[in-house]
Amino acid sequence: MSAAVARGPGWGVLYDPALLSDPAPDLEARLRARKVDRASAERGRGEVVFVAAAEQQWALRHYRRGGWIARFIEDGYPWLGESRTRSFREWRMLARLHAAGLPVPRPVAASWRRRGACYQADLVTVRIAGAAPLSSRLAAGAEVDWYDIGRTLRSFHEHGAFHADLNAHNILLDERGAAWLLDFDRGRFRAPGSWQQRNLARLERSLQKIAAEPGAPPFSEQGWARLQGGYSEAGPGA
Repeated sequence: MSAAVARGPGWGVLYDPALLSDPAPDLEARLRARKVDRASAERGRGEVVFVAAAEQQWALRHYRRGGWIARFIEDGYPWLGESRTRSFREWRMLARLHAAGLPVPRPVAASWRRRGACYQADLVTVRIAGAAPLSSRLAAGAEVDWYDIGRTLRSFHEHGAFHADLNAHNILLDERGAAWLLDFDRGRFRAPGSWQQRNLARLERSLQKIAAEPGAPPFSEQGWARLQGGYSEAGPGA
């Protein structure tokens, strides 16, 4: 895939010209006008809007604050230069992962719009057809291929891909049950280290939290062991 940048006073769009031919400062508004569906994002972070795009659908995500600061600032981030915008950083990481053949949504466009000392941002990716979050599959009591999830996570770690918020909401399972990762906001590439096991521990806490919700199936010790088995067996030399 290729990359191009369109800029103007107070705005910029990083995009794949093979998918997007008309970058503009009002990209978000124009895409929202083509909305076909939406999905609530987890943890109070807004929503993902799905829009029609030729023979595909795209997922549009507006960057929103999380945690306590969201009570005061909804979607503004300090301006530190275009290359350090969250949208451009995530687009470039996704592009690199996609080029390596890893299961991530193909990035379409990343945009920023400056408002004084702050900016707002959006990310557009190709929608994964028929995919649903692991958290939703578990809540519905559906079968999950834990071994494949473990192998998939190891493949990302082998490429040095650190996911800053690895949880059951950011793992998608497609129509075949294959795992994909999304939401690489604040992600980066790192040398091998203890962060890999901390990534897995974060996912385990997420699964435990989901299992504690009213009416949810209990945490599967057997499933987690299968995930760890897939992760271990997918390592170097496997």
